[in-house]
Amino acid sequence: MNQSNIFKFAIAALASSVAAGEAGALDVDAAIPSYTKSAGVDGSLKSIGSDTLNNLMTLWAEGFSKQYPNVKIEIEGKGSGTAPPALIAGTSQFGPMSRPMKAGESDDFERKYGYKPTAIRTAVDSLAVFVHKDNPVKCLSLTQVDAMFSKTRKKGAKADAVKWGDVGVTGEWADKPISLYGRNSASGTYGYFKEVALGDGDYKDTVKEQPGSSAVVQGISSDKYAIGYSGVGYKTADVKTVPIAAKDAGACYDASPENAYAGNYPITRFLYVYVNKNPQKPLEPVRAEFVKYVLSKQGQEGVIKDGFYPLPPKVAADDKKTLGLN
Repeated sequence: MNQSNIFKFAIAALASSVAAGEAGALDVDAAIPSYTKSAGVDGSLKSIGSDTLNNLMTLWAEGFSKQYPNVKIEIEGKGSGTAPPALIAGTSQFGPMSRPMKAGESDDFERKYGYKPTAIRTAVDSLAVFVHKDNPVKCLSLTQVDAMFSKTRKKGAKADAVKWGDVGVTGEWADKPISLYGRNSASGTYGYFKEVALGDGDYKDTVKEQPGSSAVVQGISSDKYAIGYSGVGYKTADVKTVPIAAKDAGACYDASPENAYAGNYPITRFLYVYVNKNPQKPLEPVRAEFVKYVLSKQGQEGVIKDGFYPLPPKVAADDKKTLGLN
């Protein structure tokens, strides 16, 4: 089962009660408890990993530091691929990743420590397909997205899509060239989009690889005929999300919280933070409390503030239980 199907299965099984108000404002589910400060928490923490999670890790660190001013937290976000080596080397305590660890990464960790790394699901993200705000495109199927971004077209498109007319856009846009923006190969977003949108096909050489999520959005905002992908939390007023259909002639769903929780938006994922947790020992207080903060009401309010979607209560409770946290 690929990661997209794993996500759909998990969310569908949870029957999330996360609420969205009439104005589209999200609320953290009341079943997720507020964070309660503990005594005797000090030390230092370092996070190395996902750029997508960089802002969110910073928000969590700021909130945690208000509870524990003596705790020093350092955050480095250069891509999900940098998280496993740092955890293995012991140079970080947290490894944020916008994709699950690959089998080889997990195996490398286990070879050193004798047990697997532990994944904490921290937020829900729609990996959005962005275009310039003036682009008239109404919907794209994953087959069309694949024909735009991939040279192997494993989703079944009969022809390459190089102009906007090739994906059904009419009028003055029809003969305009499609300008492609994406992430670099160290990024978990690069890998997840490759798997789900391109059917594990190969990216075109013409994709302009960007070092970070915000750089992708900035590129699209200044390139009228551009298209690219990034976490929905990086949306700005200069770009818009394109509704996506999982199949040709299928229903189109925008990157909204409702469509993410229902499993309808086809490029939806969890955002993870990995930790080195010896199954025979508890987490030391400073790491344990940081995780509890992330999975608390305050931590999940940070998720909303950063433009992502808060966890269903059962996900938060299950991952706390996995880590032996109350």
